[in-house]
Amino acid sequence: MKEIELKMQGQIKRLTNKTFKFDERVAEGWFSAVYFLKTCEIVEEFNPDNVVTMQFFQKNNAVLCGTDEAIALLKTFARDPEGLEIYSLKDGDKISPYETVMTITGPYQNFGFLEGIIDGILGRRTSVATNVYNVVKAARTSGIQKPVIFMGDRDDHFTQQSGDGYAAYIGGSTAQATHAMNEWWGKRGMGTMPHALIQLFRGDVVAASKAYHEKYPEDDLIALVDFNNDVINDALSVAKEFGDTLKGVRVDTSRTMVDQYFWRNPDLLGSFDPRGVNSELIFALRKALDENGYKHVKIVASGGFNEDRITEFENQNVPVDIYGVGSSLLKINIGFTGDNVYLNDEPVAKAGRKYRPNPRLEKVE
Repeated sequence: MKEIELKMQGQIKRLTNKTFKFDERVAEGWFSAVYFLKTCEIVEEFNPDNVVTMQFFQKNNAVLCGTDEAIALLKTFARDPEGLEIYSLKDGDKISPYETVMTITGPYQNFGFLEGIIDGILGRRTSVATNVYNVVKAARTSGIQKPVIFMGDRDDHFTQQSGDGYAAYIGGSTAQATHAMNEWWGKRGMGTMPHALIQLFRGDVVAASKAYHEKYPEDDLIALVDFNNDVINDALSVAKEFGDTLKGVRVDTSRTMVDQYFWRNPDLLGSFDPRGVNSELIFALRKALDENGYKHVKIVASGGFNEDRITEFENQNVPVDIYGVGSSLLKINIGFTGDNVYLNDEPVAKAGRKYRPNPRLEKVE
């Protein structure tokens, strides 16, 4: 926990395997591509006195993440890890295409089998961190940063939650859906009510909200108001019941549905796509809350949001206070490559992959 606190305070101490809890089978090569394992065995027999420098890079403007994890992997599973010389950027650093983010120098057979695992760590963590960074940036207008809740628990295998949650934190998300997503950076998961809770109260949003508030009175009450596809009436019903106690309402209307508000006002239709959580619905909800004395109630929007959709909403000044984002943040769109670029102080990089020195790299102790 102390490591996490230091990380959150911006100090340079890196996270270790106390945080990551690696599968011990990494040491056996269980997760390594077989050709890396064979190469280590061949080198051990035919060229054991080698010293290589391996560099890692990718091809996008991105927010780097996964360096602490990769370094901890090396320190845990490399042979003679203290004999390796490692230089690296830090999690959260902005990086450019082809910029070297890490170099490792030492006998190939001592760490070469970890190359693919390191590529995978850096690729996934950097993809998530960059996706979140771009969404958070889109949700910042006129100098005001709107919170982005990371809601990716249902969009990937549960074993990825801790690492993805940490990457989302590095990217700028400050609230996340599960405790596991917060594990590496020392917080707890947050959330209010799902549709399942309202279903168990037979669609009565007020009754479900009452039960929630009685059970968790210390939580900010944020009611989910799209269950009956009548966002404005249900939001007003909950607001009337709770008054100042109601802190917000969440709209999560399916992209296949048109809210009842538009069926009651068909003259509004024809100039926009009325399905799902659309700007006209949010404008109408804000107007209804304000006119009935509930200006303090915030609006949370979720369901299919990504960087482009948030940018569109913000450009239209749609009165969303908080965005909930899930699947779009987990697209793995950044791939890293590790290359041997020096052998015994002589350049050996393959064509097109020359050594790219980077003065920003820091030596890892």
